Amino acid sequence: MKKLSITLLALVLGFAVSGCSTVEGIGKDLKKGGAAIEKAATK
Repeated sequence: MKKLSITLLALVLGFAVSGCSTVEGIGKDLKKGGAAIEKAATK
């Protein structure tokens, strides 16, 4: 479980740093992060 948490945190930080300079970009990144969390939860 700890490995999953670290992976998800890395994904979220990666999206945040990837250059989303607009509110729309941040929303898209958060949506992608949520999708990754859902995918990991279903495994």
